[in-house]
Amino acid sequence: MSMLFKCRFLARLTVLALMTGLPWTHMAFAQSSTVPDYIIAEFGQPPAVPTGPLSRDVKFAVKVAFVDSVKQSYWGRDQDLALAAVAASKDPRLAWIVADLMRFSSGRQLTEALTQTAAALLDIDPPRRNEWGVVTDKLIAWDIPAPPNYLKTKRAIFTSFVPGWKKIFTKGDIDWRHVSWGGVPIDARAYDTTDEACNCIPAADNPQVSSAEDATWLKDKDIVFGIEVNGETRAYPRRIMEVREMVNDTLGGRDLGIPYCTLCGAAQAYFTDELPLGVKRPVLRTTGLLIRSNKVMYDITSNSVFDTFLGKAVTGPLARKNIELEQVSVITTDWGTWKKEHPETTVLVEALALGRDFDFRNTRDADGPIFPVGDVDPRLGVHEDIIGVVTASGKPVAFQRSKAFVALKRGQAVTFENVRLTLDGGGIRAVDANGADLGSHQAFWFAWSQFHPRTHLWAG
Repeated sequence: MSMLFKCRFLARLTVLALMTGLPWTHMAFAQSSTVPDYIIAEFGQPPAVPTGPLSRDVKFAVKVAFVDSVKQSYWGRDQDLALAAVAASKDPRLAWIVADLMRFSSGRQLTEALTQTAAALLDIDPPRRNEWGVVTDKLIAWDIPAPPNYLKTKRAIFTSFVPGWKKIFTKGDIDWRHVSWGGVPIDARAYDTTDEACNCIPAADNPQVSSAEDATWLKDKDIVFGIEVNGETRAYPRRIMEVREMVNDTLGGRDLGIPYCTLCGAAQAYFTDELPLGVKRPVLRTTGLLIRSNKVMYDITSNSVFDTFLGKAVTGPLARKNIELEQVSVITTDWGTWKKEHPETTVLVEALALGRDFDFRNTRDADGPIFPVGDVDPRLGVHEDIIGVVTASGKPVAFQRSKAFVALKRGQAVTFENVRLTLDGGGIRAVDANGADLGSHQAFWFAWSQFHPRTHLWAG
């Protein structure tokens, strides 16, 4: 870009900046989307959203404010003018980019400027606390469309802070609007490097296990995630899973990838073997990214991103091959009951907890999700525990755990289509009429309902 060309553009940005608050009558606006009353009651009326491409000047303003600034690690007068021009555009779609930079902003002055810009774009009062969370919640709840070429700009922002994300920020069946930073870098360690330190959430590969008898460090009341494959059982203590968040293991002769999302209260288990010819075993890792407060995992072998909740590859070579991992049930229960009903069980060893002992549910997350989730299906509370499973017809169904547990204890049948719930080791699993496992798991309602927006809720 020549100096003369740049100066002319900056002169235009100055004019645009002075236009903040003035109507842009030449813009074509789409009818604001119809949203349910409960969303309007919580988040307000969404703004009207323009259609079509960004103007040349606005595209340049976006580049100066959101791409050049992070690449150069610098914010100056040019960026101030560009940000004012973005605000003057009155295009709510650009609030997604503003929110992306807000997530990484550590300076008070820049955060305030970004907050004012997002508020102007969304026609809301600037929030005075949790600015990024408030803005992002509204964007999600109102389902504001992304601006043109959004992924390119978002990728530039995110990879300027964590270069390791370059290999996974690619097009695919993923809503990049909802992807945010979870506060940690990517786990890019090679397979079977469990003991290698990293500035990340360190997955455990081929974890060491002991017998139930030798696991004297576990208290009977401690929460574990129990899994059974081909008659072999293993317990994964929550204390360990809250540190590791991902385990690649082998049980009952089958390879497994086991993600645990502390934010969603969900441990899941996927078979990572018996895949189509030519597909290597996915080795699952944590990206350090979130989608609506749910961890984003990826395969370090192919750099394919997986939908953690659905087990479906959404980017990369495995997405192009339509890989979707089969799920096996995870029983959330207490150690005392699990080992009593499964005395032959093995259990991960204490050393894998790295000396840590978190209980996020009763501390960090006690007051609700700590990351933006947008609107939540109002049929249950956000942190209500459910047992989720997908029926043979493809219909997702959620069973409120507390009600289902009481019903099963009373000997009542808890069923829906081909699904039947049964007690196992102090927890609940879903089976079919023949007792075959259906791959259920426990999760918070907000997580299940947002990844299965048309879920049936068992009435009890």
